[in-house]
Amino acid sequence: MEAAFSVNFQWGKTVPEMNVTLKPYSVTDLDVLKKWPGSAPANHLDGLLMKKGVKNAVWLFTTRMSAYTSQGKALIKPDDFAGMKIRGLNKLVDAGLKALGAAPSAMSGSKVYNALQTGVIDAGLTDIAAAYSRKYYEVQDHVTVSPLFSVFFHGYVNPKWFSELTADQQNAIMDAGATAAQAAIEATEKAAKEAPGQLAEKGMIVHIHTAEEIAAMKAVMEPAFSKAFDEATGGEGQKLLDMIAKM
Repeated sequence: MEAAFSVNFQWGKTVPEMNVTLKPYSVTDLDVLKKWPGSAPANHLDGLLMKKGVKNAVWLFTTRMSAYTSQGKALIKPDDFAGMKIRGLNKLVDAGLKALGAAPSAMSGSKVYNALQTGVIDAGLTDIAAAYSRKYYEVQDHVTVSPLFSVFFHGYVNPKWFSELTADQQNAIMDAGATAAQAAIEATEKAAKEAPGQLAEKGMIVHIHTAEEIAAMKAVMEPAFSKAFDEATGGEGQKLLDMIAKM
């Protein structure tokens, strides 16, 4: 293949540093996300991807606002998650969910609706706009909007294929990526702003996490994620977090 796209957390164990934006309640500042393409942490990750045989070409911002969906009761405080079978993402993200007392089950976004409908899981975890577009309101009646983490849908190419292009062709690809990256920010923020109201119109009870509630969630989830992230990256992940802190 010449090119492919995936969300950053799908790199899992292959490039665990790619999970850095999923540190609970830590990497959701819009100013940071706007500056992400071409930034020190993004360039560092580009280098790690190149070592795995792919050249990163574009970072498309996808979400910084998550949705905890549920049926019968809202998931607002850490205690609310105890015993809940919830959609997970990967080992690192799931460490934070387990710290809440939840039982995460990692699955792709396309499988969540059916899993909720059939009772395989009790609660959903997704981008707030995706909760609407994927019609979670048909199988869940509560949603808590929370700035849990950020996700990028990034594109990468075969380095050999890319190296055989002319300079003009290479520049065209990278320039198009830069343009798309800016457009993605505008589209994502617009969709996230509209989604809570759209879900409410469909009958869901919408709760927006307060600063106090966010602090309570972070106090439980962040240490568990950080421990797993440090172990997965051999301590190298902290370098990325330090870079982000300086942005």
